[in-house]
Amino acid sequence: MKSLHPVRLASTGALVALLLLSAACGNGGNGNNANNGAASPDPKASPGTGSSSPAPSVKEVKLEFWTISLQPKFNDFFNKLIADYEAANPGVTVDWKDFPYEGIQTKLLATAGGKDAPDVVNLNTEFASQLASKGALADLGGLISDEVKGSYFAGIYDSTVFDGKPYALPWYTGTHVLYMNKKLVEKAGLDPANPPKTKEELYEWSRQVKAKTGASGYATQFGANLLPSEGVPILDEARKSAAFNNEAGIAVVEQLKKLVQEGVIVKDDAKFQKQVEYYASEQVAFELSGPSFINFIKTAAPEVYNNTIAVPLPTGKADLRYSNSMNLVVPKGSEDQQAAADFAAFITNGENQTAFSKNSNTLPSTKKSIEDPFFTQSDNTLESQAKIASAQSLDKAQEYYLGIPAAGDVNTAIARELQNIILNGSDVKAGVAAAAAKVNEALAPK
Repeated sequence: MKSLHPVRLASTGALVALLLLSAACGNGGNGNNANNGAASPDPKASPGTGSSSPAPSVKEVKLEFWTISLQPKFNDFFNKLIADYEAANPGVTVDWKDFPYEGIQTKLLATAGGKDAPDVVNLNTEFASQLASKGALADLGGLISDEVKGSYFAGIYDSTVFDGKPYALPWYTGTHVLYMNKKLVEKAGLDPANPPKTKEELYEWSRQVKAKTGASGYATQFGANLLPSEGVPILDEARKSAAFNNEAGIAVVEQLKKLVQEGVIVKDDAKFQKQVEYYASEQVAFELSGPSFINFIKTAAPEVYNNTIAVPLPTGKADLRYSNSMNLVVPKGSEDQQAAADFAAFITNGENQTAFSKNSNTLPSTKKSIEDPFFTQSDNTLESQAKIASAQSLDKAQEYYLGIPAAGDVNTAIARELQNIILNGSDVKAGVAAAAAKVNEALAPK
């Protein structure tokens, strides 16, 4: 039985503001409610049969489970979930620890491969990819069934698969939708009932809004996701070097520069809070964001909130929409990787992901969950519109970090050069080449 240490959970990124996770109903690595993990009792044991021989002993397993910022809001949900799992899996006890995300990366990096590692940890995709590329996570391929692997949306599941090996199970997720200011759109002579479906149509709408109202199209943060959304891969197939320093990659960046010059996109590397400010002050007509945007705009500008609708996000040439997911991983240092994988699969199965989504502003990553009427029913509120638009996007959802090692360093390298090009007037070709060089440096064996 491992000793428990007051270490905190790791996660970096945008979804910490969203609610959290879900539970899954019994898995054992085979997608059903059977008890077949390493912690399962001996199948020959049959207590209560009247036999005078003692029942075989049950293997005792203690699992340390880390989450981020879920307590106290979800105490009842998770305490019941854990109690149900323990009742169905004699010998297993789960010690749930919940922490804020600050400082967690360093702590987990220090423990993930050692004897003090937790067993199941909630991470965002960027950090899960980082740990997987460092060899700090267990390969789940042999610990879960094909049925479990196939239960998730492929574009989300594949984001933490490296060399054919899955290193995480998707948990709760979110996709961006297009929020639009009906007043500005109608003033520009556009029909919000027939919204743009492609990025090119969105650019045309933004040009018309700019010409008729003076407002820009939208504000955004310049990042690596610009490339794959337009069909330009960030890395080559071997994931060993940059693949965007070519005519296609240069053309995408040239277009971005032109859109900024036209006022389609605000000339500002705008983080989320700044995007809220632009939209709240009606300096832009559109916002490309997740459901958490609603609460911010509702507080910052109630009149604008009342005049906002949500529709599915227009897609670029690659016809995909980005998801922003949280996952469950098993650190390599877990003392019982099979039992940990069984519990992670339980947490993330369809039934419990659906249950959690009904109590939080998140989306499930399981295909079965989206069949529930909850994801198609509307009460005509902005929240309901955003939920339905997000759910309709999951079949095209993909993490742009899809299998990218050193994802954080890769994104930083590209983002910095985009900032130099857009904000400081650097040469496009030289900037793209510099970004590729920095990406290759980040990927080089250390």
